[in-house]
Amino acid sequence: MPTSASPSVHPSGPRPASMPWLIIGAGALIAMLTFGPRSAMGFFQLPMLADTGWDRSTFGLAMAIQNLAWGLGQPLFGALADKYGTGRVLTMSGVLYAAGLIIMANANAPIWLHIGGGVLIGLAIAAGSFSVILSAFARNVTPEQRSMAFGIGTAAGSAGMFLFAPLSQALISNFGWSDSLVYLSVLMLIVPLLAFPLRGNASSGSQSHSQFQQSVGAALKEAFGHQSYLLLTSGFFVCGFQVAFITAHFPAYLGDIGIAPAYAVIAMALIGFFNIIGSLAAGFIGQRYSKPYFLAYIYIARSIAVTAFLILPQTPVSVIVFAIVMGLLWLSTVPPTNGLVAIMFGTRHLGLLGGLVFLSHQVGSFLGVWMGGYLYDRFGSYDPVWWLGVALGIFAAFVHWPIQEKPVERGVLQPQPAE
Repeated sequence: MPTSASPSVHPSGPRPASMPWLIIGAGALIAMLTFGPRSAMGFFQLPMLADTGWDRSTFGLAMAIQNLAWGLGQPLFGALADKYGTGRVLTMSGVLYAAGLIIMANANAPIWLHIGGGVLIGLAIAAGSFSVILSAFARNVTPEQRSMAFGIGTAAGSAGMFLFAPLSQALISNFGWSDSLVYLSVLMLIVPLLAFPLRGNASSGSQSHSQFQQSVGAALKEAFGHQSYLLLTSGFFVCGFQVAFITAHFPAYLGDIGIAPAYAVIAMALIGFFNIIGSLAAGFIGQRYSKPYFLAYIYIARSIAVTAFLILPQTPVSVIVFAIVMGLLWLSTVPPTNGLVAIMFGTRHLGLLGGLVFLSHQVGSFLGVWMGGYLYDRFGSYDPVWWLGVALGIFAAFVHWPIQEKPVERGVLQPQPAE
């Protein structure tokens, strides 16, 4: 006879909570749709510039604005989801995304590119971002299931990158860049249909009974006075800088070094595919081992991978190897980062506090994308930004090392009654 309790032996005993698969599935599909088009923006750069006569700084600024709008909107939409419901915010995401793609498709001046492709798409991504979706997951899964649920949601975003890289290139080849953006806008209207299972706010969900009652102001004061949260926020800046630069400029970079355009599609698809594996693995590892140490190792590995890619001969084979390695490391930072925020402060204001961490990420994204275009036009090379990313990766490893993986120390807890 087994000594441990088993549901089959002790029917009256506690059973392991099952995963809310409808919520997880709907959120995963939304993550795939919202992450897909923005990860394929680099494929639109050269054909758009060829038709319009704009320079790379113009396109780079639009993508930088997109990342900044994403970052600035992240805590706002996270707080709105916490208060008014995740489903409503996700519906807004789909509508904003479709509108932004339509305006970008018909941009006849840089200002419209910056408004559509920059501001509106950036706000749409913020409303349908990982912080919004994963906070809904956190409210409906147990703490033991949280890291794996985060890994599944992040992997779905990775799947969007894997699917939309070849899809976008195929659309551009057959219909041109402008019509392709219109077709992508139609896909974004699926998001509001998938948002219904994720309705509910921070007071709902299976974990609502264990939430700590706290005002928004008190939550912000607590977070900004917490050293580990500040270190986590500063380190996530580096993640944004690195991945946004590669997303926006890697296809053009490969063309500059004489690699056939087909390998840009292959590389971005490989990053997306291995990102799925890396995200799921990160969810598994983060549930069992130190999240701060794991994050430090990820950033060190990124710096090593970029250094090796730059100093070794750059061939189609090295591009493929680099894409595979970077794919494994790409969004593997997201599950442990969000997991740490949930451990530190709970789920009551996870949308807001996770959104502020992502704001730092998107400030880094803004600088990575903008500096890529600006420094290329100034020096004729992307190398300065590559090497800056290497240095920042080492910095991120150092700041993650002292992070404490434990709840913030509070006074008397006041659990929120279940509704």
